[in-house]
Amino acid sequence: MSTPDSIQVEPLDERALTKRRKRFRLESASHLEPIPVEWRELLTRWVKRGGKSRWETLLKDAGTASLQLAEALREWLLRQGWAIVIEERKHGDWWPQSIELRNLPQLRAALGISDKEEDAQRWHALRETLSACCDDSLVPALLALDELPVQRALARHDLIEALQRWQDAQRSGTRRDFALFARADTKGLSEAEWNWLEQTLDLAEFRIERHTPLLLLSAPLTLTMPHGKFDLASCADFAALTPATLQSAASASGTISRWQLVENRTSFERVARQREHDAGVIWLPGFPPGWWRNAVGQLLDLAPAPAHIACDPDPAGIAIALKAAELWLQRDLAWLPWKMSATDLAALRVRKPLIEVDRLQLAALRQATALPAPLAELAEWMLEHGEKGEQEGYL
Repeated sequence: MSTPDSIQVEPLDERALTKRRKRFRLESASHLEPIPVEWRELLTRWVKRGGKSRWETLLKDAGTASLQLAEALREWLLRQGWAIVIEERKHGDWWPQSIELRNLPQLRAALGISDKEEDAQRWHALRETLSACCDDSLVPALLALDELPVQRALARHDLIEALQRWQDAQRSGTRRDFALFARADTKGLSEAEWNWLEQTLDLAEFRIERHTPLLLLSAPLTLTMPHGKFDLASCADFAALTPATLQSAASASGTISRWQLVENRTSFERVARQREHDAGVIWLPGFPPGWWRNAVGQLLDLAPAPAHIACDPDPAGIAIALKAAELWLQRDLAWLPWKMSATDLAALRVRKPLIEVDRLQLAALRQATALPAPLAELAEWMLEHGEKGEQEGYL
């Protein structure tokens, strides 16, 4: 049978209540349209696996921070005719089991993947060594090395080994600190190499920053430090604390009724300057990096309070809010979306049209989790009106 979006659905067994099925578009694709860089990189990794893989394996390629991206790419490939999805019925719903990519020669050519056997043989020995010594967090980098010309891959493999040693030693620092660690020279990495690493990995997850990261916050708290006390309330607008500073805080005194997280930097500064006397305000720098989660987690342990999370009224904003909220859920603390309602979006004078990636992300979000009512209503409004916005316009 077929669905309204031209996707065919066929059962894979003959029982009355089938437990496995496949979904595919009748017409397979032959031309790869322009896609976002993140999709292209992930698709390249999937193609290198040979074209037919378990969905759990492909999710591991994406990494835990990109599960929604993987869901969106899978559905796009299905609708475009590049993939056949095998699904299994569990807990009353259909779940992906495996993915088969179609027209692999055309797909490999469009992605610029070399088929030369001699290249694979030259790289094989070193690649096996790296696979044995590197943990899962470096799998994206290993796969990215596969995409490079052999000589360039050989020139850069030491960076992956250095990242593993950096992880093992639980080091943290700036780019120059890592360059000195990796190549005994603070300027030992070229700009092209830094760009490659940034495109391949979230360097913040490896505690590598361009400069020492800063947590921006305003709160009626006094932190007890090893060598004195720091009164956050004495700041005229907000304070900027390094993660190490927060980690060294032994306790906090003061009354916090709620923590307000604000994504947009301009909006954060406005809210921080105008905060109510018993509220704390924290800047949420987009999808929260590891250092931010650690720093805010330490702050929550010192001064627990519910969260009001304000992100852009767009699909990415919903994903960011859900990720930040995990810190509160882990501590059995309440949280609510704040200034993220459909009404807030509708009141904006200027809105932007949704693009295909937005629609796919919304579909993945709605499928993956039970959204809080305000976010569910926001997602529904965006899909119905085809628009999104930025919180700077009203917050």
